[in-house]
Amino acid sequence: MVNRKLIRPTLAEVRERSEREAQHRRNAPDPNRKRVPPEQTHAESFYYKKQMDNKTPMVVVLQDGEELRGSIEWYDRGCIKLHRNEGPNLLVLKHNIKYMYKADESDDDAGDDNPGDIQEE
Repeated sequence: MVNRKLIRPTLAEVRERSEREAQHRRNAPDPNRKRVPPEQTHAESFYYKKQMDNKTPMVVVLQDGEELRGSIEWYDRGCIKLHRNEGPNLLVLKHNIKYMYKADESDDDAGDDNPGDIQEE
């Protein structure tokens, strides 16, 4: 006959295990509660990086309505560097930017009065 010893956890081990489980339940997210969105999504960084890699011509509209044209050379938390063919390169503070968009070929012709049509007087 084999003499087997019954192994039981001590009272201290039982208490410790129950405390760990209780703390785990307190820290576990409530499935009915909405999650807090992340503070940083990195969407801005992704957008700037994509425009920089493609050297996309951009139009930056400032708070006072002035439009700057060029491509984004680099950026940081507070400003962007705009590389321009006509005129000097500019360091634009982000808080002065109202909005920006990609400059299209149709955008360049928007100010012209149909240059293909010749009007006779």
